[in-house]
Amino acid sequence: MVSDTPVEKLSLEEAKQELADLAVRLAAADKAYHVEDQPEVSDAEYDALKRRNAAIEARFPSLKRADSPSDRVGAAPSEAFAKVTHAVRMMSLGNGFTDEDIAEFDTSVRKYLGLGAQDDLGFTAEPKIDGLSLSLRYEQGRLVSAATRGDGQVGENVTANARTIQDIPHSLTGAPDILEVRGEVYMSHEDFMALNVRQTEQGEKVFANPRNAAAGSLRQLDASVTAARPLRFFAYAWGEVSAPLADSQMAAIARLAELGFSVNPLTQLCNSVEEMLSHYRQIEAQRAVLGYDIDGVVYKVNDLALQARLGFRSTTPRWAIAHKFPAELAWTHLDAIDIQVGRTGALSPVARLAPVTVGGVVVSNATLHNVDYIAGRDSKGETIRDGKDIRVGDWVQVYRAGDVIPKVADVDLSRRPKDAQPYQFPETCPECGSPAVREPGDAVRRCTGGLICPAQAVEKMKHFVSRAAFDIEGLGAKQVEQFYKDGWIAEPADIFTLRDRYGTGMQQLKNREGWGEKSANNLFAAIDEKRNIPLGRVLFALGIRHVGEQASNLLARSYGSWTALENALREAADHQSEAWAGLLAIDGIGEVMAQSLVDAFANPAERASIDRLVAQLQIQDAERPDTDGSPVAGKTVVFTGTLEKMTRAEAKARAEALGAKVSGSVSAKTDLVVAGPGAGSKAKKATDLGIDMIDEDGWIALIEGL
Repeated sequence: MVSDTPVEKLSLEEAKQELADLAVRLAAADKAYHVEDQPEVSDAEYDALKRRNAAIEARFPSLKRADSPSDRVGAAPSEAFAKVTHAVRMMSLGNGFTDEDIAEFDTSVRKYLGLGAQDDLGFTAEPKIDGLSLSLRYEQGRLVSAATRGDGQVGENVTANARTIQDIPHSLTGAPDILEVRGEVYMSHEDFMALNVRQTEQGEKVFANPRNAAAGSLRQLDASVTAARPLRFFAYAWGEVSAPLADSQMAAIARLAELGFSVNPLTQLCNSVEEMLSHYRQIEAQRAVLGYDIDGVVYKVNDLALQARLGFRSTTPRWAIAHKFPAELAWTHLDAIDIQVGRTGALSPVARLAPVTVGGVVVSNATLHNVDYIAGRDSKGETIRDGKDIRVGDWVQVYRAGDVIPKVADVDLSRRPKDAQPYQFPETCPECGSPAVREPGDAVRRCTGGLICPAQAVEKMKHFVSRAAFDIEGLGAKQVEQFYKDGWIAEPADIFTLRDRYGTGMQQLKNREGWGEKSANNLFAAIDEKRNIPLGRVLFALGIRHVGEQASNLLARSYGSWTALENALREAADHQSEAWAGLLAIDGIGEVMAQSLVDAFANPAERASIDRLVAQLQIQDAERPDTDGSPVAGKTVVFTGTLEKMTRAEAKARAEALGAKVSGSVSAKTDLVVAGPGAGSKAKKATDLGIDMIDEDGWIALIEGL
């Protein structure tokens, strides 16, 4: 990350050290990007580092290093390729990030040329292709060499690879005797996705974005590999020429097109800063449907004579600038809204987007959170914070930062189709057709199908084999998903009958890809090992909504055995019963969790699945603490008011360690109330019921020495 210390507050020594650090970091970043085709930092972070370096050098000119990143273009060419020295240096571009930066660029150009604000000055504006720079040299109309930019002076000879690109002519008619055509090698979104599918099928690495794929494909030592990759080329500039192409940028680009090169059709002549910015916004709005990646718009002075007068700085031309798009934001088209069903039955909406590269990663999906977020209002019709009225067909702004899941940041209502309709959130599960209900206070709809819902079933089984649950060695989420897909398992109990159903002769399992007789036997042994399992783990593994690992162990300690727990939850279906009151009396169990437990055991389909599982297991009773001599063993204790010498959590843990059951409410079954300052209704109820009550000092004295 860039230092937080403002440049104007840096000391001379601090500035010197930071410039040294920046030189190392930027050199490594340049090598990763230009040579290894594996960027290690995002474009936004790289640009921030470059700006920081330039700002420090501007304040401390005497500290500018011999290896300053400000004087460097790209990175040294790889030793794996022959070298090509560019007849005309390949420069990089200065960057602008705001409208003000572009206005300042226009002002600086006019000032250098001695032009006033009202004098005519044209600029071309073209998409900045996010690919790999390439220089093609033609002599007497024949392609004789192709080279990457390298460090600007010397590049890599990739002639054989360039000849495989369909957009690159091997010969030209009517061209100057010497012509170096420069442009960008890129890969379309469609071809990029198809390439990654093939890479996955062949067990090869997949590419993060089309730029990496294009660069990696062009810089292959085997040209046949490049030939198999669908690369393309846009021409937009030139190097050495034996005769001028034209007298303006626009006319020169038209000449390149006449010679047979692909040029970008969105290139346009602009006669003011306002026109430049307007075209920038038009291009930005089309970004998702272009079919290839761009990361900004490049402006160039149109008159080539004026370009010659303006000349160059050390690494960048004065007559051009790149207006970069925000690195972590992009506009794209919302093609559809799909619903995914999770382990607890939650229906989660997902935006399906026209693919767009955001923060260096191709994004085609984004979270839409819940029904209220999409509608922009809650169930009462009131506008909610951050909520959007999102409709299929909208143009949406997608936000992604670091590893954050992409989300919709904004909606462009001016581009909404006239026939776009408010999204109707489904009231039935798209996986199983069961009713999807929204409980009071819940932000999401949930499928009521339970284990009959295939989406819930497979997610529940992934949870079932997770580390804190059954944790069966050799049977992880990936294997569970495949076994479910193949029809081998449909519920947790099926895991424990795998040997009986598919183990005979070991043929069906050992012949599966990645499995052999030894691995199959190891799996069956691991499954058998987990048949004897603690009560807390079983309860957690069931994946009952609201019941986490801690609550599962709490319930296990409170009831002791599966039979006791099962009977209590069955009886607790009656809210007037002692079982319901006892469940709520457990400190840490509220009404929502209690109801979720009761519902799970009352649902016929889910209960039948649980029974089938339990029939395969030997469930261990919860471990009982050694309570010999404990004055509170077997008693129900309630803590109320403020405890001053220990926390409530400490008091509860100590009581449970001594064999007591800690309850959150006072009832006729309570044996002891420990009341601190501020005890209110619970103390009064204890008094009314004639229950023993002591203060904190009395509690400590009671258990002291135990």
